[in-house]
Amino acid sequence: MKYVSTRGQAPVLSFDDVLLAGLARDGGLYVPETWPEFEPEEIRAFRDLDYPALAVQVMLPFVGAAVTEDELAEIVAAAYAGFGHKAVAPLKQLGRNEWLMELFHGPTLAFKDYAMQFLGRMFDHVLGQRGQRVTVVGATSGDTGSAAIEAFRDREAVDVFILHPKDRVSDVQRRQMTTVLSANVHNIAVEGSFDDCQDIVKGMFNDPAFRDDMGLAAVNSINWARIMSQVVYYFWAGVALGAPDRPIAFAVPTGNFGNVFAGYTARRMGLPVDGFVVGSNRNDILTRFFESGEMTTRAVVPTLSPSMDIQISSNFERLLFDIHGADGAEVARLMSDFRRDGTFSIAPGLLQETRELFRGFSSDDEETKRMIAQVYAETGEILDPHSAVGVAAARAGWAEPDVPMVILATAHPAKFPAAVEEATGIRPGLPASLAGLFQRRERCDVLPNDLAAVKAHVRARSRWRN
Repeated sequence: MKYVSTRGQAPVLSFDDVLLAGLARDGGLYVPETWPEFEPEEIRAFRDLDYPALAVQVMLPFVGAAVTEDELAEIVAAAYAGFGHKAVAPLKQLGRNEWLMELFHGPTLAFKDYAMQFLGRMFDHVLGQRGQRVTVVGATSGDTGSAAIEAFRDREAVDVFILHPKDRVSDVQRRQMTTVLSANVHNIAVEGSFDDCQDIVKGMFNDPAFRDDMGLAAVNSINWARIMSQVVYYFWAGVALGAPDRPIAFAVPTGNFGNVFAGYTARRMGLPVDGFVVGSNRNDILTRFFESGEMTTRAVVPTLSPSMDIQISSNFERLLFDIHGADGAEVARLMSDFRRDGTFSIAPGLLQETRELFRGFSSDDEETKRMIAQVYAETGEILDPHSAVGVAAARAGWAEPDVPMVILATAHPAKFPAAVEEATGIRPGLPASLAGLFQRRERCDVLPNDLAAVKAHVRARSRWRN
């Protein structure tokens, strides 16, 4: 398996090189040169596997010679051993053909753990083979940062620098990051939005001298290994509900489009997905795109679902590459327009094809709270605001009652207790694993929204050169 850049000008790489590279040298994102496909009988056989065994089979085609099947099995087993539910990604029925897939049973109570726990161990494996160390940099709108810190804390070969938008994540999300006092962990609160944080991270990667001098590696969903490991739970839900002999649909609350693209990848691999409903909050750039074919940024608005407070959906570039027939030059042109003008559009024919698979729906904060209250009244299930956006999208954007709809519940409600309490009158408590979170000491540096300032900060503190 080889990987190519969405902008067509970067070297073709193997999986282990893509793992450590993150962003391609031409500014694009890596995707597989060809899509591996499973035959229906192979997908049927997945029904007999537990989650770790399924993960091995789904990810094995992507890793090439970088990891043997036995090594991959060891990495996967360790990654999911500490999850708090035996099923790892359990399904709960909300209605006749409406299902909730709980993706918050990992150590930081968010879906990012499914990729990060795998990623940390895969980094260890590859870096150990090479005798290297790296400086990991990442941006977070709330959940990626704590998942990355938990996965990479205390690892000798990795220094971790996580940027989050100051005062724009929940108190629980912030403390999950800033109370980790490991020597290799560095939290940075940027005076700006998540998009600003993401832009700074991309700016560091797009500076070849700084990138090489600091040994940069990425753990945001620009890293293909993140997407690859999230594909697994789409197959998990699909085979549980009858695939490949029955189609399935998914509703995904998202800002950066990575979680949705993992589902799209599962479809390219043979999972019979009838459609995806993309849920957004008031930062509705994806909803507007699926309505008009035009991607146009606006100012980021703080909401009750801060992990989706994004107006630049980085992973959408991977979908653009695929629907444009792997035309890297065209994607590079579109992204150049987007960088210069804050907008681009696709041809009407391509939009029509895209809308046959994707639908977008957005909810404001009041609608989100109403959905939390409604689901609680109907089922007794308590949703976090992001998952509630997903349920609202599913119910508004899907009209095929005979196709099972799986809604991705992306975070534990205890991460957003104030919003949940306002909607239901119940304040969800933190699990035992996070007991005492609000009594722990915090450590974080506040920096301006300035690439040069952040680069200087990373250079001064990374053990890569110090």
